[in-house]
Amino acid sequence: MLNLARSEGRRELAEFLKSRRARLSPADVGLQVGARRRTPGLRREEVAQLAGVGVTWYTWFEQGREIQVSAHFLENLARGLRLDAIERDHLFALAHHRPAPLVPQLSTVSPTLQHMIETLPNPAYVKTLRWDLAAWNRPMITLFGDFGLVPSERRNILWLLFTDPLYRRLFADWETDARRVIAKFRLDFGRSGNDPAFLALIRELDDASPEFHRWWPRQDVNGFGEGLKRIRHAQLGEIEFEHNALAVENAPDLRLIIYTPVAGDSDRKARRLFAE
Repeated sequence: MLNLARSEGRRELAEFLKSRRARLSPADVGLQVGARRRTPGLRREEVAQLAGVGVTWYTWFEQGREIQVSAHFLENLARGLRLDAIERDHLFALAHHRPAPLVPQLSTVSPTLQHMIETLPNPAYVKTLRWDLAAWNRPMITLFGDFGLVPSERRNILWLLFTDPLYRRLFADWETDARRVIAKFRLDFGRSGNDPAFLALIRELDDASPEFHRWWPRQDVNGFGEGLKRIRHAQLGEIEFEHNALAVENAPDLRLIIYTPVAGDSDRKARRLFAE
C-alpha cells in the first residue's frame, strides 16, 4: 500500500510538471525561440536551464524517480515555471510531502475579512507571520486600546507585550502569556527563512526587554493555537477569555485571532463592557 501511494504521488508530480511547462513558451520566460520547434510549451532542457540544474537530473525528477531535492531547487523551479502561490505549495507538497515554507509578504486584509471582523461582538484581530497587527475590531480597541494611535512600525504584538507597561497591567498572567507568545513566535520565525524584518524585530526586543533577552535563547516552541487569557479591567475586574487562532485561507501568512469570554461571570462582564 505504501509503495502504491508513493507511485501515485510520483505520477501526480510528473503530470503536474509536464502540464506547467506545456502552458509556457520560451518567450514567456525570456528564452530565445529556435527556428524549428515541434514541442509545445517548454522543453525539459529549457526548464532545467531555468532551474539551474542539469537536464538529465531534471528529467529524472520530472519522471518521478526517487531522488532527493532541496527547497532551493523547488523555489527556483517554481519561479522558472511561473507558478503562483497555490501552485508553489502544491509543488512542495508533491515533492516533499509537506507544506512549502511560508514566504513573509505584505498581505492585505480583504474587505470581506475586514467586514466580518467588524461584525464580531467579541475582540478579534488579524496578525501577520511577523505578528504585526493588520486589522482589529472595536471590542479589541475597548479591551486593549486604540492600535490606530500606535505608530505603524510599532504595531507589533511582541513589541507591545514586552515594552508597553499597559500590557503588564492588563494581563493577569503576564509572564506565562509572554513566554507562551515567544514560543509560538519562534515557530513563525523558523518558517520565515531568516527574513531581515524578523531579525530586526528580535534585535530590538533583545535590547528593549530584559525578559525577552533571557527567554528568547531558551529555544522554547509552542504551536498550540488555543488558550485562556485573564484580563484585568480597571472597573469590572478580571475577565477570562478563550482565544483561538484561525488560518486565513487566501493569505497563508495571516492569522485571525478571536477572544471569546468564558461563560458565566466573565461573559456577563464582557457583554456589559462591549455594549458601552
